[in-house]
Amino acid sequence: MQFIDQVEIEVIAGKGGDGLVAFRREKYVPAGGPSGGNGGKGGSVILKAVTNLQTLLDFRYARQFKAEDGKRGGPNNRTGAGGKDRILEVPCGTMVYDMETGQLIYDLVKENQTFVVAKGGKGGLGNQHFLSNSNRAPEYALPGLEGEVKQVRLELKLLAEVGIIGLPNAGKSTFISAVSSAKPKVADYPFTTLVPNLGVVKKPTGDGTVFADIPGLIEGASAGVGLGHDFLRHIERTRLLLHLVDVNAQDPLEDYKIIQEELKAYGRGLPERVQILALNKIDSIDEETQQYLIEQFRAVTDDQIFLISAVTGAGCDRLLQTIWQELDQLIIDNGQLTMDN
Repeated sequence: MQFIDQVEIEVIAGKGGDGLVAFRREKYVPAGGPSGGNGGKGGSVILKAVTNLQTLLDFRYARQFKAEDGKRGGPNNRTGAGGKDRILEVPCGTMVYDMETGQLIYDLVKENQTFVVAKGGKGGLGNQHFLSNSNRAPEYALPGLEGEVKQVRLELKLLAEVGIIGLPNAGKSTFISAVSSAKPKVADYPFTTLVPNLGVVKKPTGDGTVFADIPGLIEGASAGVGLGHDFLRHIERTRLLLHLVDVNAQDPLEDYKIIQEELKAYGRGLPERVQILALNKIDSIDEETQQYLIEQFRAVTDDQIFLISAVTGAGCDRLLQTIWQELDQLIIDNGQLTMDN
Protein backbone atom coordinates (compact mmCIF):
# COMPACT_ATOMS: atom_id res chain seq x y z
CA MET A 1 0.00 0.00 0.00
CA GLN A 2 1.34 3.41 -0.95
CA PHE A 3 1.67 5.82 1.95
CA ILE A 4 0.27 9.30 1.30
CA ASP A 5 0.19 11.74 4.21
CA GLN A 6 -0.46 15.12 2.52
CA VAL A 7 -3.00 16.03 -0.15
CA GLU A 8 -4.71 19.15 -1.45
CA ILE A 9 -8.37 18.87 -2.41
CA GLU A 10 -11.33 21.02 -3.41
CA VAL A 11 -14.65 20.48 -1.65
CA ILE A 12 -17.90 21.81 -3.10
CA ALA A 13 -21.10 21.78 -1.10
CA GLY A 14 -24.43 21.43 -2.87
CA LYS A 15 -26.50 24.40 -4.00
CA GLY A 16 -29.84 24.93 -2.31
CA GLY A 17 -32.91 24.17 -4.43
CA ASP A 18 -34.87 27.08 -5.89
CA GLY A 19 -38.18 28.16 -4.42
CA LEU A 20 -41.25 27.59 -6.60
CA VAL A 21 -43.92 29.99 -7.86
CA ALA A 22 -47.24 28.14 -7.89
CA PHE A 23 -50.93 28.78 -7.09
CA ARG A 24 -53.72 26.58 -5.85
CA ARG A 25 -56.08 25.51 -8.62
CA GLU A 26 -58.63 23.35 -6.79
CA LYS A 27 -62.11 23.42 -8.38
CA TYR A 28 -63.99 24.37 -5.21
CA VAL A 29 -61.48 26.86 -3.81
CA PRO A 30 -62.64 30.18 -5.28
CA ALA A 31 -59.69 32.22 -4.02
CA GLY A 32 -56.73 29.92 -4.45
CA GLY A 33 -53.58 31.42 -3.02
CA PRO A 34 -49.85 30.91 -3.56
CA SER A 35 -48.64 27.36 -2.93
CA GLY A 36 -45.03 27.28 -4.15
CA GLY A 37 -42.79 25.35 -1.73
CA ASN A 38 -39.29 26.13 -0.54
CA GLY A 39 -36.23 24.57 -2.13
CA GLY A 40 -34.34 21.82 -0.32
CA LYS A 41 -31.03 22.43 1.44
CA GLY A 42 -27.86 21.56 -0.45
CA GLY A 43 -25.76 18.67 0.78
CA SER A 44 -22.63 19.35 2.84
CA VAL A 45 -19.16 17.84 2.47
CA ILE A 46 -18.26 16.08 5.71
CA LEU A 47 -14.95 14.57 6.83
CA LYS A 48 -15.20 11.50 9.07
CA ALA A 49 -12.30 9.94 10.99
CA VAL A 50 -12.05 6.14 10.84
CA THR A 51 -9.53 3.72 12.33
CA ASN A 52 -9.29 1.32 9.38
CA LEU A 53 -7.35 3.84 7.25
CA GLN A 54 -3.69 4.75 7.71
CA THR A 55 -3.07 6.77 4.57
CA LEU A 56 -4.69 9.49 2.44
CA LEU A 57 -4.22 7.38 -0.68
CA ASP A 58 -7.92 7.65 -1.63
CA PHE A 59 -7.35 11.36 -2.34
CA ARG A 60 -4.29 10.86 -4.54
CA TYR A 61 -6.09 10.89 -7.88
CA ALA A 62 -9.56 12.31 -7.10
CA ARG A 63 -9.00 15.88 -5.95
CA GLN A 64 -12.50 17.38 -6.22
CA PHE A 65 -15.45 16.27 -4.11
CA LYS A 66 -18.98 17.62 -4.52
CA ALA A 67 -22.14 17.10 -2.50
CA GLU A 68 -25.59 16.86 -4.08
CA ASP A 69 -27.69 19.93 -4.85
CA GLY A 70 -31.05 20.45 -3.12
CA LYS A 71 -34.21 19.92 -5.16
CA ARG A 72 -36.62 22.62 -6.29
CA GLY A 73 -39.69 23.31 -4.16
CA GLY A 74 -42.95 21.67 -5.22
CA PRO A 75 -46.60 22.76 -5.51
CA ASN A 76 -48.99 22.53 -2.59
CA ASN A 77 -46.33 24.03 -0.32
CA ARG A 78 -44.06 21.00 -0.63
CA THR A 79 -40.42 21.58 0.31
CA GLY A 80 -37.89 20.16 -2.13
CA ALA A 81 -35.74 17.23 -1.08
CA GLY A 82 -32.42 18.05 0.54
CA GLY A 83 -29.24 17.13 -1.30
CA LYS A 84 -27.25 14.15 0.01
CA ASP A 85 -24.18 14.95 2.07
CA ARG A 86 -20.82 13.79 0.72
CA ILE A 87 -18.99 11.95 3.50
CA LEU A 88 -15.23 11.54 3.03
CA GLU A 89 -13.50 9.03 5.29
CA VAL A 90 -10.02 9.97 6.51
CA PRO A 91 -7.59 8.33 8.94
CA CYS A 92 -7.68 9.32 12.61
CA GLY A 93 -4.99 11.96 13.03
CA THR A 94 -5.91 13.97 9.92
CA MET A 95 -5.47 17.72 10.23
CA VAL A 96 -7.44 20.08 7.97
CA TYR A 97 -5.83 23.33 6.78
CA ASP A 98 -7.46 26.18 4.87
CA MET A 99 -5.20 26.68 1.85
CA GLU A 100 -6.19 30.32 1.46
CA THR A 101 -5.16 31.33 5.00
CA GLY A 102 -2.84 28.47 5.89
CA GLN A 103 -4.68 28.10 9.20
CA LEU A 104 -5.49 24.80 10.88
CA ILE A 105 -9.29 24.62 10.93
CA TYR A 106 -9.85 21.17 12.41
CA ASP A 107 -8.06 18.13 13.80
CA LEU A 108 -9.76 14.74 13.51
CA VAL A 109 -8.30 12.52 16.22
CA LYS A 110 -11.13 10.27 17.46
CA GLU A 111 -12.92 7.45 15.69
CA ASN A 112 -16.20 8.57 14.04
CA GLN A 113 -15.40 12.24 14.73
CA THR A 114 -16.88 14.42 11.96
CA PHE A 115 -16.31 17.90 10.61
CA VAL A 116 -18.45 19.82 8.10
CA VAL A 117 -15.73 21.19 5.85
CA ALA A 118 -18.14 22.77 3.33
CA LYS A 119 -21.71 23.65 4.30
CA GLY A 120 -24.59 23.19 1.87
CA GLY A 121 -26.51 26.20 0.61
CA LYS A 122 -29.94 27.09 1.95
CA GLY A 123 -32.99 26.39 -0.15
CA GLY A 124 -34.80 29.33 -1.74
CA LEU A 125 -38.18 30.47 -0.46
CA GLY A 126 -41.28 29.64 -2.48
CA ASN A 127 -43.95 32.26 -3.24
CA GLN A 128 -46.20 30.98 -0.42
CA HIS A 129 -43.66 32.47 1.99
CA PHE A 130 -44.38 35.99 0.71
CA LEU A 131 -48.16 35.90 1.17
CA SER A 132 -49.37 38.95 3.12
CA ASN A 133 -52.47 41.12 3.50
CA SER A 134 -51.01 43.58 1.03
CA ASN A 135 -49.82 40.94 -1.44
CA ARG A 136 -52.35 38.15 -1.86
CA ALA A 137 -50.77 36.69 -4.99
CA PRO A 138 -46.94 37.01 -4.95
CA GLU A 139 -45.51 35.93 -8.27
CA TYR A 140 -41.90 35.56 -7.24
CA ALA A 141 -39.70 33.12 -5.32
CA LEU A 142 -36.06 33.09 -4.28
CA PRO A 143 -33.32 30.96 -5.80
CA GLY A 144 -31.34 28.59 -3.60
CA LEU A 145 -27.99 29.75 -2.24
CA GLU A 146 -24.73 28.33 -3.48
CA GLY A 147 -22.92 25.89 -1.20
CA GLU A 148 -19.49 26.63 0.20
CA VAL A 149 -16.44 25.94 -1.95
CA LYS A 150 -13.11 25.45 -0.19
CA GLN A 151 -9.58 24.49 -1.02
CA VAL A 152 -8.13 22.51 1.87
CA ARG A 153 -4.96 20.61 2.65
CA LEU A 154 -5.23 17.35 4.54
CA GLU A 155 -2.17 16.41 6.57
CA LEU A 156 -1.92 13.11 8.39
CA LYS A 157 -0.02 12.73 11.64
CA LEU A 158 -0.23 9.15 12.79
CA LEU A 159 -1.58 8.54 16.26
CA ALA A 160 0.75 6.39 18.35
CA GLU A 161 1.75 6.44 21.99
CA VAL A 162 5.29 5.20 21.33
CA GLY A 163 7.45 6.39 18.43
CA ILE A 164 10.41 4.18 17.50
CA ILE A 165 13.28 6.26 16.15
CA GLY A 166 16.84 5.57 15.05
CA LEU A 167 19.08 5.59 12.00
CA PRO A 168 18.32 3.23 9.11
CA ASN A 169 19.19 -0.40 9.87
CA ALA A 170 18.96 0.11 13.64
CA GLY A 171 16.43 -2.73 13.81
CA LYS A 172 13.22 -0.73 14.23
CA SER A 173 11.17 -2.90 11.88
CA THR A 174 12.52 -6.09 13.43
CA PHE A 175 11.61 -4.84 16.89
CA ILE A 176 8.04 -3.82 15.99
CA SER A 177 7.47 -7.15 14.22
CA ALA A 178 8.80 -9.01 17.28
CA VAL A 179 6.55 -7.29 19.84
CA SER A 180 3.39 -6.79 17.76
CA SER A 181 1.42 -8.35 14.93
CA ALA A 182 2.80 -5.84 12.41
CA LYS A 183 4.72 -7.40 9.54
CA PRO A 184 6.94 -4.70 8.01
CA LYS A 185 9.59 -5.54 5.43
CA VAL A 186 12.82 -6.53 7.15
CA ALA A 187 16.24 -6.80 5.47
CA ASP A 188 19.89 -6.30 6.35
CA TYR A 189 20.34 -3.07 4.40
CA PRO A 190 19.38 0.57 5.10
CA PHE A 191 16.11 2.20 4.00
CA THR A 192 14.18 -1.07 3.92
CA THR A 193 11.25 0.81 5.47
CA LEU A 194 9.90 3.65 3.32
CA VAL A 195 6.63 4.26 5.17
CA PRO A 196 5.71 4.43 8.88
CA ASN A 197 4.57 1.09 10.28
CA LEU A 198 2.02 0.83 13.08
CA GLY A 199 1.84 -2.10 15.45
CA VAL A 200 -0.38 -2.74 18.46
CA VAL A 201 1.56 -4.16 21.41
CA LYS A 202 -0.52 -5.80 24.13
CA LYS A 203 0.05 -4.88 27.76
CA PRO A 204 -0.15 -7.55 30.50
CA THR A 205 -3.61 -6.08 31.29
CA GLY A 206 -4.78 -6.94 27.77
CA ASP A 207 -4.99 -3.34 26.58
CA GLY A 208 -3.26 -2.44 23.34
CA THR A 209 -0.68 0.31 22.83
CA VAL A 210 0.12 1.64 19.37
CA PHE A 211 3.83 1.75 18.43
CA ALA A 212 4.96 3.60 15.28
CA ASP A 213 8.15 2.69 13.45
CA ILE A 214 9.34 6.03 12.04
CA PRO A 215 11.57 5.45 8.98
CA GLY A 216 14.14 7.43 7.08
CA LEU A 217 15.78 9.53 9.80
CA ILE A 218 19.30 10.47 8.76
CA GLU A 219 21.64 13.37 9.32
CA GLY A 220 20.00 16.50 7.89
CA ALA A 221 16.48 15.06 8.05
CA SER A 222 15.14 18.13 9.86
CA ALA A 223 16.36 20.27 6.95
CA GLY A 224 14.72 18.11 4.30
CA VAL A 225 17.46 15.58 3.59
CA GLY A 226 16.32 12.07 2.74
CA LEU A 227 12.96 10.73 3.87
CA GLY A 228 13.07 11.83 7.49
CA HIS A 229 11.70 15.33 6.97
CA ASP A 230 8.50 13.82 5.59
CA PHE A 231 8.05 11.58 8.62
CA LEU A 232 9.30 13.64 11.56
CA ARG A 233 5.81 15.12 11.88
CA HIS A 234 4.48 11.70 12.80
CA ILE A 235 6.53 11.73 16.02
CA GLU A 236 4.81 14.91 17.22
CA ARG A 237 1.76 13.11 18.62
CA THR A 238 3.65 10.37 20.45
CA ARG A 239 3.89 10.38 24.25
CA LEU A 240 7.22 8.58 24.43
CA LEU A 241 10.18 7.95 22.12
CA LEU A 242 12.04 4.64 21.96
CA HIS A 243 15.45 5.26 20.43
CA LEU A 244 17.11 2.17 18.95
CA VAL A 245 20.85 2.19 18.28
CA ASP A 246 22.69 -0.53 16.35
CA VAL A 247 25.63 -1.73 18.48
CA ASN A 248 27.31 -3.03 15.31
CA ALA A 249 27.48 0.45 13.75
CA GLN A 250 30.87 1.99 13.15
CA ASP A 251 30.22 4.52 15.93
CA PRO A 252 27.01 3.80 17.90
CA LEU A 253 27.45 6.87 20.10
CA GLU A 254 27.75 9.14 17.07
CA ASP A 255 24.60 7.55 15.58
CA TYR A 256 22.77 8.40 18.79
CA LYS A 257 24.00 12.02 18.70
CA ILE A 258 22.91 12.44 15.06
CA ILE A 259 19.28 11.57 15.89
CA GLN A 260 19.31 13.81 18.97
CA GLU A 261 20.54 16.74 16.89
CA GLU A 262 17.82 16.17 14.31
CA LEU A 263 15.14 16.16 17.02
CA LYS A 264 16.59 19.35 18.43
CA ALA A 265 16.72 21.03 15.00
CA TYR A 266 13.14 20.02 14.22
CA GLY A 267 11.90 21.28 17.58
CA ARG A 268 8.12 21.30 18.19
CA GLY A 269 8.56 19.68 21.59
CA LEU A 270 10.44 16.61 20.40
CA PRO A 271 13.69 17.26 22.32
CA GLU A 272 11.69 17.40 25.58
CA ARG A 273 9.79 14.18 24.88
CA VAL A 274 10.40 11.33 27.33
CA GLN A 275 12.93 9.04 25.69
CA ILE A 276 14.17 5.51 26.37
CA LEU A 277 17.40 4.27 24.79
CA ALA A 278 17.76 0.66 23.64
CA LEU A 279 21.08 -0.67 22.36
CA ASN A 280 19.99 -3.29 19.85
CA LYS A 281 21.62 -6.45 18.41
CA ILE A 282 23.50 -7.36 21.62
CA ASP A 283 23.44 -11.01 20.51
CA SER A 284 26.33 -10.10 18.20
CA ILE A 285 28.71 -8.62 20.83
CA ASP A 286 30.27 -9.92 24.05
CA GLU A 287 29.49 -8.74 27.59
CA GLU A 288 32.66 -6.67 27.85
CA THR A 289 31.69 -4.66 24.77
CA GLN A 290 28.16 -4.29 26.12
CA GLN A 291 29.46 -2.82 29.36
CA TYR A 292 31.80 -0.49 27.49
CA LEU A 293 28.91 0.86 25.39
CA ILE A 294 26.72 1.45 28.45
CA GLU A 295 29.49 3.49 30.08
CA GLN A 296 29.90 5.54 26.90
CA PHE A 297 26.21 6.37 26.71
CA ARG A 298 25.82 7.08 30.40
CA ALA A 299 28.41 9.81 29.98
CA VAL A 300 26.17 11.72 27.52
CA THR A 301 22.57 10.96 28.56
CA ASP A 302 20.41 10.51 31.64
CA ASP A 303 17.87 8.48 29.69
CA GLN A 304 17.25 4.91 30.75
CA ILE A 305 19.47 2.50 28.79
CA PHE A 306 18.53 -1.05 27.85
CA LEU A 307 20.43 -3.84 26.12
CA ILE A 308 18.18 -5.79 23.76
CA SER A 309 18.12 -8.10 20.79
CA ALA A 310 15.02 -7.74 18.65
CA VAL A 311 15.97 -10.97 16.87
CA THR A 312 16.32 -13.22 19.94
CA GLY A 313 13.98 -11.24 22.21
CA ALA A 314 16.67 -10.74 24.85
CA GLY A 315 15.86 -7.75 27.08
CA CYS A 316 12.61 -6.92 25.24
CA ASP A 317 10.26 -7.94 28.06
CA ARG A 318 12.10 -5.74 30.56
CA LEU A 319 12.11 -2.87 28.07
CA LEU A 320 8.36 -3.15 27.47
CA GLN A 321 7.70 -3.28 31.22
CA THR A 322 9.51 0.04 31.61
CA ILE A 323 7.59 1.54 28.67
CA TRP A 324 4.27 0.62 30.32
CA GLN A 325 5.41 2.22 33.59
CA GLU A 326 6.52 5.41 31.83
CA LEU A 327 3.26 5.69 29.89
CA ASP A 328 1.21 5.22 33.05
CA GLN A 329 3.24 7.93 34.78
CA LEU A 330 2.81 10.31 31.84
CA ILE A 331 -0.96 9.86 32.04
CA ILE A 332 -0.88 10.62 35.78
CA ASP A 333 1.36 13.66 35.28
CA ASN A 334 -0.76 15.05 32.46
CA GLY A 335 -3.91 14.60 34.53
CA GLN A 336 -2.32 16.43 37.45
CA LEU A 337 -1.23 19.23 35.13
CA THR A 338 -4.78 19.60 33.83
CA MET A 339 -6.24 19.79 37.33
CA ASP A 340 -3.69 22.36 38.46
CA ASN A 341 -4.54 24.60 35.54
